[in-house]
Amino acid sequence: MPVRPTPTRLLLTASALLAAATLTACGGGSGDDPDTVKVSFKQSTDNKIKVTDTYLEGIKKQFEKENPGKKVKLVPIKAPDSEYYTKLQQMMRSPKTAPDLVYEDTFLINSDITSGYLKPLDSYLNKWKDWDQFVDTAKTAAKAADGKTYGVPDGTDTRGLWFDKAIFEKAGLPANWRPKTWDEVLDAARTVKKKVPDVTPLNVYTGKPVGEVATMQGFEMLAYGTGKDPLYDPKAKKWVTGGQGFKDSLKFVETVYKEKLGPEVSDALDPNFATRVRGELLPEGKLAINLDGSWLPQDWGKGAGHEWPEWSKKLGLAAMPTQHGQAPGKVSMSGGWTWSIPTKADNPDLAFKFIETMQTKANAQKWYIANSGIAVRKDVAADPAYVKAQPGIKFFTDLVASTHYRPAFPAYPKVSTAIQEAMESVTTGDTSVADAAKGYDEEVDAASDGEVVER
Repeated sequence: MPVRPTPTRLLLTASALLAAATLTACGGGSGDDPDTVKVSFKQSTDNKIKVTDTYLEGIKKQFEKENPGKKVKLVPIKAPDSEYYTKLQQMMRSPKTAPDLVYEDTFLINSDITSGYLKPLDSYLNKWKDWDQFVDTAKTAAKAADGKTYGVPDGTDTRGLWFDKAIFEKAGLPANWRPKTWDEVLDAARTVKKKVPDVTPLNVYTGKPVGEVATMQGFEMLAYGTGKDPLYDPKAKKWVTGGQGFKDSLKFVETVYKEKLGPEVSDALDPNFATRVRGELLPEGKLAINLDGSWLPQDWGKGAGHEWPEWSKKLGLAAMPTQHGQAPGKVSMSGGWTWSIPTKADNPDLAFKFIETMQTKANAQKWYIANSGIAVRKDVAADPAYVKAQPGIKFFTDLVASTHYRPAFPAYPKVSTAIQEAMESVTTGDTSVADAAKGYDEEVDAASDGEVVER
């Protein structure tokens, strides 16, 4: 599941309240039935994408067969990422609407933990033998400052550069393209613009409308290639102001859009642009280079919505380089989603039993492959069938050695929004890089209650 969210906890608008009311009306809450577990998850806004729905339907059938008399009610939330988080939080506020099990993005889980919406799972995990199979980094993603664990991860992801081999051939660029610096990425995009003018040379997600997609696939893939701990200083336990690496990352974004190497600004600021990239631009050969995640092939498999069996022959993969090629030479970001139990769930025991069914080795492996995810179970990662299941899995799994994780602290959603605002302002040309960085400094200072360190 793509990492792909808008991190602000927006004040609920009338439309959001109406949506929440609709969820309640259609049975979003746990209710009083002790034999039914209600599972809420993010459903794709693209009606053709049924990967998650199909997988959960299969788990539902298995669970009900193995537990006679028990029922599973799937409660999908069909909404863009930012609306999904708002609706889910609203549901968890009341025992009347709280599901028994929810799908949480790791970048927001600490915010929900701090708000008291999620139940610690340690009492269950201590008795679950399969928990030992999960890698430590994945476990950490769902652990709070109190040392307790609030979610079971169902995979992770990494990010890199996808490029169209046919476009590269027309532009005279190498089929085994391996850029060593940011300048080499930009130079390749400039070459495409000159020699293949009817395509978009380079996509770097940007701006508030696409939310965390911009922060993580775009900005952080740049910032973490400029130096150590560009957003948060773990030793000082403080957030970092917009120093030179931050400004250089904004400058890269500004260059992409100022030189018209990227999509039209109006397209880039479309909330559904990431879906268009996967479903239209790449399959139709209209995008040369795409800075994006490991999960893209989930849209291209048989029955997945945008079937494109030729993708592995049409597209090449390259690691995103560090700014000047400095060690380790490449950069990636990792996130992921977890299954969590709301504090106000009526049937937490049944909910964890459903997690256990989802997370057997066989079911977890089935999900990683269907979702183009990176395994967080050691036994699956070591299984040759997993490695061979899909082109690209080895490439993206190997990037784990060079990957970074977002600072999983309650202030992160606000910090991420501030990054998106800075990106958007230089994308549209409304603000200079210096002023955008200054604005970020003010926002991060407010978001962290002054707990910042200057770079």
